Amino acid sequence: MREGDGFVQSLARGIAVIRAFDAEHAELTLSEVARRSEIPPAAASRFLRTLEVLGYVRRSGRVFSLTPRVLELGFSYLSALSLPEVMQPHLERLSREVGESVSAAVLSGSDIFYIARVPTRRIMTVGITIGTRFPAYATSMGRVLLAALPEAELAEVLATAEPRALTERTLASGAELAAEIARVREQGWALVDGELEIGLRSLAAPVRGRDGRVAAAVNISTSAGGGSLAPSAERHLPLLLETTRVIEQDLRLI
Repeated sequence: MREGDGFVQSLARGIAVIRAFDAEHAELTLSEVARRSEIPPAAASRFLRTLEVLGYVRRSGRVFSLTPRVLELGFSYLSALSLPEVMQPHLERLSREVGESVSAAVLSGSDIFYIARVPTRRIMTVGITIGTRFPAYATSMGRVLLAALPEAELAEVLATAEPRALTERTLASGAELAAEIARVREQGWALVDGELEIGLRSLAAPVRGRDGRVAAAVNISTSAGGGSLAPSAERHLPLLLETTRVIEQDLRLI
């Protein structure tokens, strides 16, 4: 979505201040908030003060951090979505079957947003929790979700994301990404190896809602281990696809 009539810049800046905080940046100074949200320090200070008064931010000396109250902002959406509650037992079963971490995410702008997860062991340098965001273009779940978008919307999302090489393996050019997303759309699943982080391999498939549209994606994350990609797909893909099929059956009953 582009700026235009009705666009409230102050609201956008307030949201940018909240999004400046994440798992790796749980505590920030005013200058760090201003830099990460790309707004002037004076404006960042006003937004932080407002969020502090409203109870979404706490201050300790020169350092700011979010409070648990920010969870209210996403709770209504997640509750109405019903996806996490429906998916969780199926993700747990899949994780037991494959002995690997299993997650679910939805598309949020040009990022994926984790809504459910069953971790087994930590294989990334960054911890993943509910609410973690990653660039969609560099993840298996992201490519599955991007593949479900109409071409015009997909082009706009990729342009907004401004893809860049996160590792030496990341597909970052528009042509390469478009070709790969087209392939994912045709085969119905995505396999990404070392593009978000070296050593991380991920296999994902879509979950469709009652209306037939892709509502979320489920993935299995493994350590690459230097082996061939084929065994990962051969061992895990049938179980992953069966899990998404059963989740879709449950969603039709809601």
